[in-house]
Amino acid sequence: MTRDRTTRDQTPQEPARTLAPERTLDVDALIDDPKTRIVVCCGSGGVGKTTTAAAIGLRAAERGRKVVVLTIDPARRLAQSMGIDSLDNVPRQVKAIEPVETADGSGGSGELHAMMLDMKRTFDEIVEAHTDKERAKAILNNPFYQSLSAGFAGTQEYMAMEKLGQLRSRDEWDLIVVDTPPSRSALDFLDAPKRLGSFLDGKLIRLLMAPAKVGGRAGMKFLNAGMSMMTGALGKLLGGQLLRDVQMFVTAMDSMFGGFRTRADATYRLLQAPGTAFLVVASPERDALREAAYFVERLAADDMPLAGLVLNRVHGSGAAQLSAERALAAAENLEESGIVDQEDGKVAVRNSPENDATSEVPAPSDPPGPSVESPSVEQLTAGLLRLHAERMQLLDREQRTRDRFTALHPEVAVAEVAALPGDVHDLAGLRAVGDRLAG
Repeated sequence: MTRDRTTRDQTPQEPARTLAPERTLDVDALIDDPKTRIVVCCGSGGVGKTTTAAAIGLRAAERGRKVVVLTIDPARRLAQSMGIDSLDNVPRQVKAIEPVETADGSGGSGELHAMMLDMKRTFDEIVEAHTDKERAKAILNNPFYQSLSAGFAGTQEYMAMEKLGQLRSRDEWDLIVVDTPPSRSALDFLDAPKRLGSFLDGKLIRLLMAPAKVGGRAGMKFLNAGMSMMTGALGKLLGGQLLRDVQMFVTAMDSMFGGFRTRADATYRLLQAPGTAFLVVASPERDALREAAYFVERLAADDMPLAGLVLNRVHGSGAAQLSAERALAAAENLEESGIVDQEDGKVAVRNSPENDATSEVPAPSDPPGPSVESPSVEQLTAGLLRLHAERMQLLDREQRTRDRFTALHPEVAVAEVAALPGDVHDLAGLRAVGDRLAG
């Protein structure tokens, strides 16, 4: 959802220097559309994904949607900004939202809930939901399962997909906003669930299940030669106790293995559905936008619906008409003028009657403390001009970086978020981010 715009609305506090996107992302149209059921915020680490997800969730709720925000961020910034003591695996309602009336007259009945993924608890819930009580107890107490559910590669991303599928199937919310896991590569959110699903449904697991499936003394005798060779090799590689834990885990999980890949595939298809919108979040820095460009290409290759790019922390200036070069030149002129004036002033002071040799010599006194000379008006002005020049140079770098991205992906709509003067730590801060998102 885009709208053509040649100029940006500027805030009176700090007018932003426009990076001139050809198409601008209309965030309000996106979240107001009842067909939009899932918004996924993704991107590299440290670009403001969690804050963006929370701001979108709050804005959508205050415009009438019933929203749940799912975060996988281990830092507890989201809970603090939403006025909640803590977040866990259960959605918690956020109080003190302020309904606003939208252009079509709707709004005013929205709700906002938030939760933070507990990947082990989510894995436990899957086990409890798909096995009987006795087998579930055996699985939950298995050392290999405990290690797998707590930190196996890809588990966090897989459980995020599982939780997303659970929330969507409950149909309690008409909009789910997902803050993807902080990982070295943003692509892990798409890749890891399939990798873990393939592992849990793979040949090695099925081979380890073979003795239990054959059953009986005859079956074990039939497989004894081949299995003893394999388990002997694995025992040397993994350790005998670990191998026994794995085999016990596999035997207990026998009835569940087919479901892992099935559910991962179902959630993957849900992400490809028309009701899902991906927002790639970045900052106007080279590395962040390079990662964003890579993700845009990957989403297109996987037929994922991309809504646009959210460009956070865009800097602006209220005096953009004054270039860095002119500001530096003016600062140098002021500084040079100040030096000349100061020398003339000292000469005048030395030649004044008050400093004549016949003047009265003051009486000795205690030595004065170190004096700090106050900067002159010219020096202060020169310093401010140099700060302005640095800001304009920063804006130029951001614009060049942004232009490189749009040259590669002119089809991607962009929403720019002007940099805030401080951190976001409450609902008012999230509203300010939402206002900037909406332009």
